[in-house]
Amino acid sequence: MRLSQLPLLALVVSVCLIPCAAPAQPLNSVPYAWRNVTIRGGGFVTGLLFHPREKNLLYARTDVGGAYRSDDAGGHWIPITDWIGGIDFTGIDSFAVDPEDANRIYLAAGIYSGGRAAILRSTDRGRTWQKTEVPFKMGGNEAGRFNGERLVVDPHDGKILFFGSRHDGLWHSTNSGATWDKVESFPHVDTAEEAPPNVERSRGNFRPQSVGIVFVLFDPGSRDKEKSAETIYAGVSTSSTNFFRSTDGGRSWAPVPHQPIGLRPNHAVLAADGMIYFSYGNEPGPNTMTDGAIWKYLTATETWADITPLKSPDNNQAFGYGAVAVDPQHPSNIVATTFARWRPHDEVFYSTNRGANWSPLLQSAQWNHATAPYTEHYTPHWMGQIAIDPFDSNRVLFTTGYGIWSCNNLLEAPAKPTRWEFANIGLEETVPLALVSPPEGAHLLSGLGDIDGFRHDDLDASPAAGAFNGPRFSNTEDLAFAGANPSIVVRIGTGGTTVHAAISTDGGKNWSPLPSEPQGYGRGGASIAISADGKTIVGSQRNALPNVTADGGAHWTACANIGSGARVIADPINPAQFYGFDSRSGTVFVSTNAAASFAEFGTPPGAANLRAWGLCATPGREGDLWLNSMDPGLYHRSNAATNFVKVAAVQDARAIGFGKAAEGETFPAIYLAGRIENVEGLFRSTDAGATWVRINDDQHQYGIITHVTGDPRIFGRVYLATSGRGVIYGDPESVRSDSSR
Repeated sequence: MRLSQLPLLALVVSVCLIPCAAPAQPLNSVPYAWRNVTIRGGGFVTGLLFHPREKNLLYARTDVGGAYRSDDAGGHWIPITDWIGGIDFTGIDSFAVDPEDANRIYLAAGIYSGGRAAILRSTDRGRTWQKTEVPFKMGGNEAGRFNGERLVVDPHDGKILFFGSRHDGLWHSTNSGATWDKVESFPHVDTAEEAPPNVERSRGNFRPQSVGIVFVLFDPGSRDKEKSAETIYAGVSTSSTNFFRSTDGGRSWAPVPHQPIGLRPNHAVLAADGMIYFSYGNEPGPNTMTDGAIWKYLTATETWADITPLKSPDNNQAFGYGAVAVDPQHPSNIVATTFARWRPHDEVFYSTNRGANWSPLLQSAQWNHATAPYTEHYTPHWMGQIAIDPFDSNRVLFTTGYGIWSCNNLLEAPAKPTRWEFANIGLEETVPLALVSPPEGAHLLSGLGDIDGFRHDDLDASPAAGAFNGPRFSNTEDLAFAGANPSIVVRIGTGGTTVHAAISTDGGKNWSPLPSEPQGYGRGGASIAISADGKTIVGSQRNALPNVTADGGAHWTACANIGSGARVIADPINPAQFYGFDSRSGTVFVSTNAAASFAEFGTPPGAANLRAWGLCATPGREGDLWLNSMDPGLYHRSNAATNFVKVAAVQDARAIGFGKAAEGETFPAIYLAGRIENVEGLFRSTDAGATWVRINDDQHQYGIITHVTGDPRIFGRVYLATSGRGVIYGDPESVRSDSSR
C-alpha cells in the first residue's frame, strides 16, 4: 500500500552520501589512529533494538552520543555515527531496522527541537550513510527521549516507513526514507509535557516540551503479502485519548475503543499471540515521573487489562513505569521496568503468565562491576528501555542513565538470582567537561558530567579505583595542576557535597575537599586555577567576581580590579602571576601579586565583536598566552609582545591545547579543534602556529569537540573532549599501539 490516496505534502531536502563531498583541502594531513579513553557507559542509553531475524545483531541509541551496533548481542559495541560533525545530529530520537533486510538501519537524528533534523539510512549496518534533512523536529535530548519507537519499517514492504514526530504529526515514506510526506489524516492531539507537581509555570521554572507521537506499531499478521490493507497502531504522549489505529494501511485513523486514560504511554510491544503490552507514566520522563502502569490489550477481542506489577506509591516512594518487553519465542513471558523509583532502587519485574503474576528481579540480583568499577556506586535508574533477545530467551538487557546491564539467566528466575553484567564494552557516552595531561603521574585526568571524573593510568581500562577517590561531585567542571609541582591538582564542580572544590597532592589518586568555598559556588559555570608553586588557588564563577585563597581554601577574598564573571588562569612558571579574561568586554587582565588584584593587559583587535573566547597559557613558558574563539579564530601574545596578534590561517578555534614538542623543536605542539583555510577539523602545529596539518578525517569528527589537550610526554598524542562520545585520544598511525600504556 503506497498511501497514494492520502493528502500529501511532499517535503525533503539535502540528500547526500556520508561522507558528503568535502571541500578542497589545501592543508597537509597526518594520518591518526583514534580510540576512546576507556570509561564505559556514563550516559543515558535511550533505546535498544534487536534485529528480529539476524542473530546477535543489536543496536543502541543515546541521547547525546549517537548510535552503536553490536554483532554479539551486546557483548561489544561499535560506534556508527562518529562521522557526524556538529551537535545537531548527535541525539538519536528513534531508530528502526528492516525486518526483511538485516543490512538496513535507520536513525531519526536531531538532538533539539530548535536545531536541524534528519533521517539517516544505511544499507550496510551503519558503515556508510545517506542523509535526508527533514522539516519535522526531533528531540533526542528532550523530554520523552526514551519513549518509542517513533520510527518503524513496514514488515511486508521495506520501502514503507512511518515516523511519529514530536510537533508535526505523523509522516510517511514510500522510498526507504529518501523522501517524506505528512499523513494529514492523523488526529491532531495536544501533547505538551505537563508541569511536574509543585512547579509553577508562571515563574519560568518549567518550559513544556512537546513529546508528540511516541510509537508506531505494525501488526504484521493483519494482512497477507497479496493484500493491500493492514493494521497500524500509534501512541501519543497525552493523558487523554492516546492510542489510535488504522486498518487501511494508514489512510484513516480512529481511537482504539475502551483504552485507559489518565496516563501517558511511552512504550508498546506486540507479542506473537496478538497481545499488545504498554508501559505508562504520568510524565514522559526522564526528569520526573510519579505515577505509571502496565496494561495489556488483546487485539482479537479488543479487551484491556491493568497488569501493573506494583502500584505507585510504594512506601511513600512515587514512581512510574519506563518500559515493557515480551519474549518473541515465549509470548507469555514479559518484563517491565519501573522509572524514578529512587528508594531503594528501580526494579525489573518478570512474568511468565502474561502479567497475571510478577516477580521482582533486582532485590536478590548479583552484579558484576568488573568492566566498569565506578558503577558500584550507582543503582539502576532511568530504566527507559528493556529488551529480550529474540534468539535467546535467557538474555535480557535494560538501559539506565549511565549505560546498559545484561542478564543471561532470565529463565532461572525467580528460583535463582539473576546475574547482571555491565554491557558497555565499546559504548562510551559521556560528556567530558575538563581534561588535563600532567607531565608526571597519570597521563590523563578527566572531569565529566554526571559521573564526576577519573584518573587514567591506563587509557584502555576503566580505572580500577573508579571515579575520583574523595569527595564525589555530580559534575567536575574544571581541573588544574601546579605548573612547577604537577602532583598538586585542584578541581571544581557541582553536586554531591557541600563544598564543590577539592585538592589532591598525589596527582589525583586521592582528594580532599577544601575547607570552604565562596558563596554561590556549586551552581555550575565555575573554573579553578592554581599557582605554579601550588600555594594560591583562584576560583572563577559565572556572574561573580573571582576569589582567591592563599591558605588552602580556609579563607577567600574577592580579586580586585577585574570584571565579574572573568575566568582566571595561572602562569605555569611564575607563582605570583595570574591572568584573567572578561569575555563580555574582550579584556585580558594580569596579576603580579598572586591574584590579589589585577590590571588590564590588553584587548585583542575587534574584541567587541568576538564570541566564545578562551584564554590559556603555554606550558613551560612564562607570560605566553593564547586566546581562542569561534569567531574569528586564534590570537597569540608572547612574553615580549605588547598585545595579541591574530594567527592568520585560523578562522575558528573552538578549543586548543598543548603537548610535547616535535623532535628538534622547542615550542610545544599545539592542537586545535576548529576551522583553518575553510576546512573543519582537528589540527596540529609544531611551529607556534605558523603552519598546520589536519590530523582527523571525515569519518572521525565526534560531534562537537569542546576541549583539547596534548600529552607533554608523548609527541603527537592528543586528547579530545566530545559532546557525548566520551574522551577520545589519538596517536599518529606510525606510533606503536602499546604506547598507550
